[in-house]
Amino acid sequence: MRKILSSLTDGRGFDITLVAFPLGFLILLSGLPLLYNVLMSFQEVDMFSLGTFFRPFVGFKNYVALFSQRETWPIFTNTAIFVIASIAGQFVIGFGLALFFWTNFPGASWLRGLFLVSWVMPGLVVGAIWNWILSGDFGVFNYFLRETGIISANIFWRSDPTYSLWAVIIANIWLGASFNMILLSVGLSGIPKDLYEAAELDGANVWQRFTTITLPMMRSTIGAIVSLGLIFTLQQFDLFAAITAGGPNNSSNVAQYWAWDLSFKQYDFARGATISVIMIIFVMLASVVYVRSTRQEVRG
Repeated sequence: MRKILSSLTDGRGFDITLVAFPLGFLILLSGLPLLYNVLMSFQEVDMFSLGTFFRPFVGFKNYVALFSQRETWPIFTNTAIFVIASIAGQFVIGFGLALFFWTNFPGASWLRGLFLVSWVMPGLVVGAIWNWILSGDFGVFNYFLRETGIISANIFWRSDPTYSLWAVIIANIWLGASFNMILLSVGLSGIPKDLYEAAELDGANVWQRFTTITLPMMRSTIGAIVSLGLIFTLQQFDLFAAITAGGPNNSSNVAQYWAWDLSFKQYDFARGATISVIMIIFVMLASVVYVRSTRQEVRG
């Protein structure tokens, strides 16, 4: 202990100080709430015992009760559809935009910055905008689909159980596609132009250059982007609160919104904590994949 104190006073332990304060901050603001939430998922919790750690321990009873409910599997299915469709849509559109801006035409940097507006906007603001766009009676999206002949009658995106989940997916794709575009643009900029020139001299067409050079060279970048997309999508709450509120009849309800609804509207804190723990496990797995992907990119 004396050696540590002396190193801090003579300047040699300055790096320890720089690490200790942020680490203590993370433990206090993230670690303790996480521990409290995990503990709550194994206890019987009500309004009167919410503020204490000492509550009846029930083991895995909350988990068994959760998966015994009839609405659990449809909601987790919605979550899987939301995550897969959002990540796929964001990635495909983001990759297309990254390849488009890679050509470096006049005004590309200005236009690229314009696309980033969607990413920096708060989720509730984006949800409010898409509430108007997806309005069944006078929404711009229905107008576009009618004018192009895709639909003949208005679709009530937010109130129709068939389309309510896809309303949030469309908004989330719009929100995250620009973020994918920026990360993929960085990955594309790291590929040597000489490889494409050599492949073109060898007679490789555009698709062959894309599959044999672009995709293999960006494998770690793609892994990192998909992992980040999974983390961000599993945390998406604002769009559901602003557009559908999980309805109608849970048709657009997902795990993260359900956890909030159980905890703060139905006051079933134990089940809400149980869902949160399950979500945390998936986020941690995605974080491990992301860290491994970034390490491979640095080594490459």
